[in-house]
Amino acid sequence: MNMSNQTLVSEFIFVGFSKQVELQALLFFMVLSMYTMSVTGNIVITSIIKTNKPLHTPMYFFLTNLSLLEICYTTVIVPKMLVSLVSENKRISLQGCATQMYFFTLFGITECCLLAAMAYDRYVAICNPLRYNIVMNKGVCTWLAAASWMVGVLVGLGQTNYVFSLTYCGPNRINHFFCDIPPLLKLACGDTFMNVIAVYMVALLFITAPFMLILVSYIYIITSILRMPSPEGRRKAFSTCSSHLIVVSLFYGSGIFTYLKPKSSYSTETDKFLALFYTVVTSMLNPIIYSLRNKEVKEALRRTLGRIICSQKTIEGSL
Repeated sequence: MNMSNQTLVSEFIFVGFSKQVELQALLFFMVLSMYTMSVTGNIVITSIIKTNKPLHTPMYFFLTNLSLLEICYTTVIVPKMLVSLVSENKRISLQGCATQMYFFTLFGITECCLLAAMAYDRYVAICNPLRYNIVMNKGVCTWLAAASWMVGVLVGLGQTNYVFSLTYCGPNRINHFFCDIPPLLKLACGDTFMNVIAVYMVALLFITAPFMLILVSYIYIITSILRMPSPEGRRKAFSTCSSHLIVVSLFYGSGIFTYLKPKSSYSTETDKFLALFYTVVTSMLNPIIYSLRNKEVKEALRRTLGRIICSQKTIEGSL
């Protein structure tokens, strides 16, 4: 990334939630708990999928990628945020800020694309079930996942390089708890109009466009489900995509409101809590949603726990 931009600022200071002094201890324990649950839950989901052959299907292949993304997504933001909440060390170097922004953008954009790929998978499964194994073969699934990651890499590089090609001559206090693009642009010296346009273009192309693809997919999915003659068939078909639909609603609901709302309604405090929601809360909820609302995952979890208990009893019996 191009960092040869005659900048006068060598580090930034996170304002974070400093205005809510009385809430910082509570926020620390809440965020730490949610982060721990998120990482643990996503590791468990990934392990269950890898160790249960019935789950080696396209849907769970994408879910494994999603779980990996969630772990990376939160880890880029949360540890530094936790340090800022309980210490005076609220500083981050210019290079550290650029690195955090790059990986946050990479994982965020990749998740948008991956959720669209998962919607396409559900569309094929429900609307074209006889051709599902042909259409969603291993090569197609791998290509869709790889394309999602590649888009994230390219957009992350482009946006981060563009933002850090600006001059930062002070102040250096970021009114946020991580290096997000909108609050950082407010600190840049000179005209940032084109950068703001670039943010909107990226949001339209790589956040809104995947969301529209998901929306169209679900229009076809719901139409196909309603045409099914059997109530049991309709219930089963809807249950296979209800978890994904909930995750999409949580992720996109807060993300679109944050990045595409009019500038006149801009509120940094509201944006911080929204960012906290889509960076921490949704990552914690995703494994819970997929565990509680997915019969196959619950059965696989029971089998895994059963094997662990049997192994422990065997060890205890041999002692």
